[in-house]
Amino acid sequence: MTSSKPQATISEWKKIVAPFTVPSIPRATWQIVNTFVPYVLLWWAMYWSLSVSYWLTLAIAAVTGLLLVRIFIMFHDCGHGSFFKSKQANSVLGFICGMLTFTPYSHWTWQHSVHHQTSGDLSRRGDGDIWTMTVKEFQEASPTRRFFYKLIRNPITLFVVGPLALFLIHQRFPSPRAKGKDRKSVMTMNIALVLMIVGLSYVFGFKNYVLMQLPVTMFAGIAGIWMFYVQHQYEDVYWEHKEEWDYTTAALEGSSFYKLPKILQWFTGNIGFHHVHHLSSRIPNYYLEKCHNSHPLFYSIKPLYFWESLKCINLRLWDESDRKLISWKEYRQRYAQPVAAKAEEVDPADLPSPSEIGSGMS
Repeated sequence: MTSSKPQATISEWKKIVAPFTVPSIPRATWQIVNTFVPYVLLWWAMYWSLSVSYWLTLAIAAVTGLLLVRIFIMFHDCGHGSFFKSKQANSVLGFICGMLTFTPYSHWTWQHSVHHQTSGDLSRRGDGDIWTMTVKEFQEASPTRRFFYKLIRNPITLFVVGPLALFLIHQRFPSPRAKGKDRKSVMTMNIALVLMIVGLSYVFGFKNYVLMQLPVTMFAGIAGIWMFYVQHQYEDVYWEHKEEWDYTTAALEGSSFYKLPKILQWFTGNIGFHHVHHLSSRIPNYYLEKCHNSHPLFYSIKPLYFWESLKCINLRLWDESDRKLISWKEYRQRYAQPVAAKAEEVDPADLPSPSEIGSGMS
């Protein structure tokens, strides 16, 4: 995404971003107001529309889902400790946002912190990533593992089945590696969700609640997972093995500058400035654009535009020889004679782990 390696040391870019890492109570408060108030109103609009036309309900649910993406970005900032100065305030708001997005706050925050520490590192894939194999790994994989990889990388799996499976099912169980408060947070959130569902079912009726919640979650999940996907899955993204991996380069070249129309930028909480976010996760979303515009360090970052980004959906494998992600078509053209695969029998090790599939939006 850049024309050359970043020309800034860690100490230099820390000075550049420092002014933008101080949370603003007025900005944070206004973002809560201009997000939660319309979110609540849209829920009542959906409830009213059920007596008119379910197609109208779905149209309103699509906008509500986009607002839920914005709520997720606030949740995400709270997890980084960047939305408010107060740790307690971040935890309270993060928990509330987690209820609305069906995501356990502490558990997700822990997994996401691993993603920031390892993004772009070929030797440390698996936590908070979308499962990505290299050409060599795919060639040497068993037929079973190849099948599951193709299944999981299929757009229907990623963007249609994935959203509901991720937020309604996968997030209900802690990672086997989770410990202490992170594991407990999953159980706590599950209890909170039961109480929320019972309460909203009492207000709207259970059937009506389901008819509203499912499309909102689906639309939010599709938009959110797409944002997460395109942030690290574009042709000339940065990947290196641990010995050569560099944090600054991984941030600026391994995270996209997704330049969206202003209205979509608003709904997605400026997270399209993902290169800035990965450089310093302490910058709240309401300062990301301002930070990007503040210094020449960011001027050479090539933007990825919406229509251009749709091509990313075809990318499947990391080609270490050409240092870029390639499609199945490119794979077949370049590697017509793949290495012989392993035996046909199903080995549990061939099945993808939950962390390989991905643990959600970033």
